Amino acid sequence: MPRPARSPRNVRVVVVRHGPAEVRNPIRWPDDDRRPLTSKGRNQTRRAAKGLARLVPPADRIATSAAARAIATAEMVQEGLGESSRMEQWEELGAGRLAGPIFDRLRRSVRTGQEIVLVGHDPTLAEFVGMALAGDGVPLVHLAKGGAACLEFPASVGPGSGRLVWLLTRRQLAEVRG
Repeated sequence: MPRPARSPRNVRVVVVRHGPAEVRNPIRWPDDDRRPLTSKGRNQTRRAAKGLARLVPPADRIATSAAARAIATAEMVQEGLGESSRMEQWEELGAGRLAGPIFDRLRRSVRTGQEIVLVGHDPTLAEFVGMALAGDGVPLVHLAKGGAACLEFPASVGPGSGRLVWLLTRRQLAEVRG
């Protein structure tokens, strides 16, 4: 699958849900943000990240939740895209957050022509995609663990101003060939 062409005037946002993580267990991980990817989840996510790298040019930035499972996913994405992508943690991408503040952060920190990857959690990311496409936080898509969606914002980043370029599961990403 070739990389979709993009206008230099657009902002492209690639949304990635963290890979398969260990089952929630308050005894092992009293702080759920410390819950890691499973061993199998790491392998699956690494393969998906390699496929993602075939679709996405090196991103200007990778923003991630502070959760261990999201950071591990973001690191694999960064490895696939090339070390030149700067990684940063965004509180707005944390588990259980609202989607609206992600738009505020993007408007403050992303310029026209830039590409950014957001790594986080469901339902926040699905609501973000729904808000980008329809102007409402209703999750219009299902983001599988380790799956991704690509959005373009032709004019400005805001609710209802995005268009969906593609939506892929981690298995579909892993099958992307150069």
